[in-house]
Amino acid sequence: MSPTVLRYKGYRFFFFSREEERVHIHVIHSDGEAKIWLEPEIALHSYYGLSSRQVKEIINIVTENRDEITESWNHHFRQ
Repeated sequence: MSPTVLRYKGYRFFFFSREEERVHIHVIHSDGEAKIWLEPEIALHSYYGLSSRQVKEIINIVTENRDEITESWNHHFRQ
């Protein structure tokens, strides 16, 4: 199961169920994908096929929506 948390400008932000315990978000776009850590701070884990501009945009989106993403994570995994 991969619940979608947010869709924005062609990006889909989602979790892979039971992948690992550290809070993070996956992002997919027609150009590529990325994985972003939210703890202990927001940081790029990996990406493929995305431009540096897209990666920066994704980091900004995650930063602006950190609380919503973390709340969704907690609701989904820590019920």
